[in-house]
Amino acid sequence: MIDLPVDTVLAAAQAAGITKVVTVGVSAASSAWAADCAAAHQDVYAAVAIHPNDVMDAEIAGDLETIGRLAWLPKVVAVGETGLDYYWDSTPREVQQWWFRQHIKIAKDTGKALMIHDRDAHEDVLRILAEEGPPDRVVFHCFSGDAEMAKQCAEAGYVMSFAGTVTFKNAAALREAAAGAPPDLMLVETDAPYLTPMPNRGKPNSPAMAAYTLRFLAELKGIDLATFCDTVTATARRVFGIW
Repeated sequence: MIDLPVDTVLAAAQAAGITKVVTVGVSAASSAWAADCAAAHQDVYAAVAIHPNDVMDAEIAGDLETIGRLAWLPKVVAVGETGLDYYWDSTPREVQQWWFRQHIKIAKDTGKALMIHDRDAHEDVLRILAEEGPPDRVVFHCFSGDAEMAKQCAEAGYVMSFAGTVTFKNAAALREAAAGAPPDLMLVETDAPYLTPMPNRGKPNSPAMAAYTLRFLAELKGIDLATFCDTVTATARRVFGIW
């Protein structure tokens, strides 16, 4: 993995037409770093949370208080990544679900968007959202569902954020979901440094690479690229508030 200075990453993003970025926390420490990075750079915003794969290492009272405090900061625009990950069998599902519910409460209390990590857990994620009552703005980070899942999200008004995976040759079901998703309920992301879109798969991902995914999705949906970019930008502003 290549560790580049933040200013270098932002300059490359600007050159590719990506003018704002959200850097995402997965632990109390990385969430604090994300918030500090956002405070130090005009075009950087942050999301804060304990990732479902990291909740067993978290200190319940202290780390939950940290996320709750950070979420109130003006340049923290989302609570996430939070959610459920049933792909890795390392964290008890009931523990993940408890933490997910706590993050939903924080998002609702602070009025910030909820950014969801959902891996092989679609049914439980949707169920818990319904039980808790979703925040006003919900984003499915790195959307991984099929066309039926996309339909359910659209009916609920949830935003689906697509990463470079949608460009992969083995992602036919994901492309079908993206083709049917309403354009105004779509975002594009990197999940950097992972999930680099074609034709750069295998290289470290970065915000600049989102341009490839944007172009791919515009072609997939038969939408003019400039129009699709404007639509995605408007959705980002609506979801992240002060963007």
